[in-house]
Amino acid sequence: MDGSLGLVTTPLFRGRVLVLFGIVLVALTLRSAVTAVPPLVSTISAELPFPAATVGVLGMLPTAAFAVFGFLTPFAVRWASPERLVIGAMLAAAAGQLLRLAAPSTGIFLAWSVLALAGLGAGNVLLPPLVKQYFPERVGLLTAVYVTALSVGTAVPAQVAVPLADAAGWRVAIGMWAGVSLLAALPWVLALTGRNRHAVAVPVGPPVRVSPWRSPLALGLTLTFGCTSLNTYSMFAWLPGMLTDAGLDRGSAGTYLALYAALGLPLSLLVPLIAGRLANPFPLVVFFVLCFVAGYLGLLLAPATGTWIWVTLAGMGPGIFPLSLLLINLRTRSRAGAGALSGFSQGVGYALACTGPLLFGQLHESTGRWLAPFLFLFGTLVLLLAGAYFACRPRYFEDR
Repeated sequence: MDGSLGLVTTPLFRGRVLVLFGIVLVALTLRSAVTAVPPLVSTISAELPFPAATVGVLGMLPTAAFAVFGFLTPFAVRWASPERLVIGAMLAAAAGQLLRLAAPSTGIFLAWSVLALAGLGAGNVLLPPLVKQYFPERVGLLTAVYVTALSVGTAVPAQVAVPLADAAGWRVAIGMWAGVSLLAALPWVLALTGRNRHAVAVPVGPPVRVSPWRSPLALGLTLTFGCTSLNTYSMFAWLPGMLTDAGLDRGSAGTYLALYAALGLPLSLLVPLIAGRLANPFPLVVFFVLCFVAGYLGLLLAPATGTWIWVTLAGMGPGIFPLSLLLINLRTRSRAGAGALSGFSQGVGYALACTGPLLFGQLHESTGRWLAPFLFLFGTLVLLLAGAYFACRPRYFEDR
């Protein structure tokens, strides 16, 4: 894969502050279109039917869209700057979120959701190389900042979805987040209009011609990223249904989903700062995998007893996600390398992850129990550890 991003311009201090706001706002909107919907599936079903199979497809859509458009984004950078692509991505995300509010059928609702998720998928891939471009001396800190913002944008929509829907309807509850996407485009528009007056040309390194398919580091990071996302999105899609099946009410299930997502806040802040000081952060991965295992066992064996303990443990497992994003920059020497590795690991990784919610749901539907779905997740955790072993070793992507 040719990860060359050409010659870029780095704004001076005032421009960098504007870019920082842009990075944070983009991160805030990258998951809102995903987590606002699951707590409201039963409410939306009153107008648009959502049978179990469709819920599985809905859970699969984010990772599928992130895979396709994440993989394509590094190629699009050859024709447009990352800043322009971010603007386009946020506009697409806003349009998709607004258009699906008027969908006359479930199929059209899902189709417009794909448009929204396409923009968010491009944003996923663009943020790591933009951090490396504008803040190369603060990669760990900036990764912590934007992944923390991403966690806020994941937790808040899930928490407020049911109260907002009860007060103003489900369309307001899921449509309001389109405004955040529009707002996220504004700093980048201002940065581009001010670039001619406040810019310094900086080379971003030679083209990257390493084949990710032949790089143990790239393949390992892809497996790490993909299996972490597979587990995370399986929980986003099925945790509310699992808990209501155990006897909890709809509001409590939504609150526990918000708790699961909110745990990303402290982890997103701490993990990049800690991992950035470690030559090999593999022990962190082992710890988070053990959290996954303990939480899953509790949800499987006693979902209605000590629920907050099991959700907390399971919610700590995705601490591997900010570590994976940090490794994109720690294991590359240039923004070009970061762009190539980001597109590959997130594109292929999300393709792997999209099977999670669908297979989890199918296994539950075919067996009528939650045992088989959790055995499937346990198997993916073994693959995650194998991939992380290679991704965490102190090597550089471009050196192969």
